[in-house]
Amino acid sequence: MTRLLLGLASVAEGYDVILCDVWGVIHNGLKAFEKPAEALRRFRATGGRVVLITNSPNPSRVVEAQLDRLRFPRGAYDAIVSSGDVTVSLLVERAAGGMFRIGPSDETALFEEVLALRGEPLRLVPLKQAQFVLCTGLVDPWRETPEDYDAILAAMHARRLEMICANPDIVVEDGGKLFYCAGAIAERYAAAGGKVIQAGKPFAPIYTRALELARLPCKVPIGHARVLVIGDAMHTDIKGARNQGFDSLFVTSGIHRMELHGAAQDAALDAAAFRQFVDASDFAPTAALAELVW
Repeated sequence: MTRLLLGLASVAEGYDVILCDVWGVIHNGLKAFEKPAEALRRFRATGGRVVLITNSPNPSRVVEAQLDRLRFPRGAYDAIVSSGDVTVSLLVERAAGGMFRIGPSDETALFEEVLALRGEPLRLVPLKQAQFVLCTGLVDPWRETPEDYDAILAAMHARRLEMICANPDIVVEDGGKLFYCAGAIAERYAAAGGKVIQAGKPFAPIYTRALELARLPCKVPIGHARVLVIGDAMHTDIKGARNQGFDSLFVTSGIHRMELHGAAQDAALDAAAFRQFVDASDFAPTAALAELVW
């Protein structure tokens, strides 16, 4: 049974490390939330460590710069790991091959990171010449849907090309609106029989890197029972915690707000809707609360 909480304080002493989602939990793309910042800061004040763990396809330095612009305090976290960080490692391993890219043309931070590490740029080629495909998102997420990429996916599948998905999120909230992410395209490719390598949540590599960051500077191994994952997405955050053997704290007012709270902006959690929502999944969060507060 999922425990409904009033705040993080009621369970904080049971954990040494928090792995906290970013979009939907600590900001909505336009503004940072004050209450989550205070909750994470107070957890750190007890001696706990906080690693922000995000499916952003950008390297963590870019994520940190965005948090600075939104005035989310650095005192609320110890480190950041992004799906983009894992993607960079995957790209470096495959840099000798030609790559076809699916995603916004103005997102270049991944390529800059690889260039800095290798001293050589990635080789971008047309799909017919590619040895693998990188998907960072929809080219125009405000106008396109994943179905618009079916012809490209069919051509990829015919050549048995591997896809690296830099952001396994299906949707994300930006300023109160939802738009599709790279995970929605990767999901369609996998359903058609294509091979997909997922860089972020709910898959293991990003959690391995997060725990490495959480161990610094003491280097003491962290027991999984002492780790709490906080997030607002059942498909990535809560499923990832379950798969890795961590407890999870589900923030219900994120991307599932309409299902669980209704249309009114400040509506309370609908307990019946929440029970139905959890019953429809094959897993459940350890605990839940409407928003991340202390």
